[in-house]
Amino acid sequence: LRVFLPSLCFPSFRPFHVEPTNIVNVNDDMQRVTDEASAMNKRIHYYSRLTSSADRTLIAPDHVLPAPDEIYVYSPLGTAFKVDSCTDGYGKNSSLVTIFMIWNTMMGTSILSIPWGIKQAGFTSGIILILLMGILTLYCCYRVVKSRQMISLTDTSNWEFPDVCKYYFGSFGQWSSLLFSMVSLVGAMVVYWVLMSNFLFNTGKFIYNFVHDINVTDIIPGTNGSNKVICPSAATGHPPQNRSVMFSSGNRTGFELFEEWWDKSQTVPFYLIAVLLPLLNLKSPSFFAKFNVLGTVSVVYLVFMVTVKAAHLGMHLEFNWFTENEFFVPEFRILFPQLTGVLTLAFFIHNCVITLLQNNRNQENNVRDLSIAYFLVGLTYLYVGVIIFASFPSPPLSKECIEQNFLDNFPSDDIMSFVARIFLLFQMMTVYPLLGYLARVQLLRQFFGNAYPSFFHVLILNLAIVGAGVAMARFYPNIGGIIRYSGATCGLAFVFVYPSLIYMISLHRAGQLMWPALVIHIFIILLGLANLIAQFLL
Repeated sequence: LRVFLPSLCFPSFRPFHVEPTNIVNVNDDMQRVTDEASAMNKRIHYYSRLTSSADRTLIAPDHVLPAPDEIYVYSPLGTAFKVDSCTDGYGKNSSLVTIFMIWNTMMGTSILSIPWGIKQAGFTSGIILILLMGILTLYCCYRVVKSRQMISLTDTSNWEFPDVCKYYFGSFGQWSSLLFSMVSLVGAMVVYWVLMSNFLFNTGKFIYNFVHDINVTDIIPGTNGSNKVICPSAATGHPPQNRSVMFSSGNRTGFELFEEWWDKSQTVPFYLIAVLLPLLNLKSPSFFAKFNVLGTVSVVYLVFMVTVKAAHLGMHLEFNWFTENEFFVPEFRILFPQLTGVLTLAFFIHNCVITLLQNNRNQENNVRDLSIAYFLVGLTYLYVGVIIFASFPSPPLSKECIEQNFLDNFPSDDIMSFVARIFLLFQMMTVYPLLGYLARVQLLRQFFGNAYPSFFHVLILNLAIVGAGVAMARFYPNIGGIIRYSGATCGLAFVFVYPSLIYMISLHRAGQLMWPALVIHIFIILLGLANLIAQFLL
């Protein structure tokens, strides 16, 4: 969701443009502006009257004009980054850059749950669902991109999708889009907190064991050899995070004390507060936007790691279409909606796609570039999900052992997994303040007209968000569950309902609504509703 005031292309508003934040009351018959805006208006007119209109020598300089606010786009579990303003209304990105930006924005931590989702749905049905959900979300995203063009007699060049929702549904569209946007943001921040706790715990454990030369053998079932794979879910009575057997001539008491104070759910989620809460209270997150390249590096490294692991482990597949055995799952399972819930958020970019495409130099290629980006995202999900599922060593382990975060299937002393956790930890620690900033801007600006009304307001909001993350990491550290619930909820509005409804309403107003279009888009809405309901039934 882009967050900005005023327009993306500010120079087109010369010689003067009153910022929306300077409007005192837009409902009055006579619009009133603040003293600040009035004074600025007089300064602009002063410059313009010193010479003739044809002479641009004394045109108002940029430091007199109000500066546009920072523009950020995000995909809930992908990347959040700053978007550069366009110049004189024209985007500067090539099609290749636009495709990469869309891919980079969508790709993120949801990739960690794709193998688990395929396991829940079944191997064959999982592949089919990834393809179908990719096509369906792409079509709905296409409807979002075209939604502004369906509005006539109104300048929509600087509108985002929530603005379109407000146009069609009034205040209900405005507030509901805010609500579902906050669900996606807070849901993503909760997932980030759970994952950061996980990665920080495993990283700290690896470093401690390496520094103290401790050889630790986890009592969790797993394979033998240099490429060990473990099954944490098989040790229900023995929590994997702190149950281990140590073989060392060192001080056993010191090791036990470390495990007591370095616990995945009891202590580590609280340690993160000291680092991240101060960062959330910063007025501008622009510093962290410089590190969005870490997201690309993390995804590329994960693909590399998955390839190397699969080469060493080999393929382990057995096709049982409807029956389950000790080591393999059926090709079709009733739990498939759990994958569709994850995929709804994994393919979610509908809240900021207009901003990303608006900076495309070749606007006529928007649909093509969007389709290519979706194809690449789906291909990445398919590659990682299929390779992890197929190479998971069954036997001796069951495919049911595939974790909601597939990195948990590798022990903390695995070097490649350690590097992946380090990359992801730093990436999330830079994206998390950006997501907090976007949540603050959307919520506080809506209620108080200011994204930073006071330090107290911001602190209360951040404490609530951080508290939700800590509580989930402490009591419900299941990222697959959190992703599918939040994905199905926000996806119901932004992916399925609003794009379809807006398209049907616009066709109806133009007298062009036909039965096939009506049936198809009602069916899409029902699919989104069924997707949400199924998350609570399975």
